[in-house]
Amino acid sequence: MLERTAGWLAARIKHIVPDHPASYAVLKFALAVLLNIAGVISFTLLLSLATGRTGEAVLILISFALLRQVSGGVHLKSGMACVAFTSALFTGLSYVQSGQLCVQFMNVLSLLLVLLLAPIGIDRQTRIPRRHWPKLKFIAAALVSFNFIIASPVIAAAFAAQSISLILAWRKGSTKHENISAQSRL
Repeated sequence: MLERTAGWLAARIKHIVPDHPASYAVLKFALAVLLNIAGVISFTLLLSLATGRTGEAVLILISFALLRQVSGGVHLKSGMACVAFTSALFTGLSYVQSGQLCVQFMNVLSLLLVLLLAPIGIDRQTRIPRRHWPKLKFIAAALVSFNFIIASPVIAAAFAAQSISLILAWRKGSTKHENISAQSRL
């Protein structure tokens, strides 16, 4: 449904502005990404309003998105599946209330996964040159490490969920992944 809506919007834009330099395919892709992001944010916030967990949901939306941008991860096959799964996941994560030991365990797990696997699955979604990917790993590790200080249970849960998606991307076999941690300089 998201893809169809993005296609319809791209066709309308090309009809109204036929000389626009962006192709139909580029417009459709960009609109699909925007609709996906808007869907995840909208549904997560609507669900959080219904559950009374809006503050936690906002923390999850921000922390998950920041880590995802620099570490990559697995992608679902359809935009609607992504919106539904991610909104449900974020709503569930907003209920995480764990002790400091569990928070630090999630932080350690996330940090190890980021150091071992990030960035993975970003080869088709970023324009960042491959030579800068070691910096993405460093940024991802710094983001996760920041939660050792603030020790937020929902941020730890969001980071753990995102880090687990790195394993799924690795198991799925991202064709362009290279472990660039130890050999490369930042």
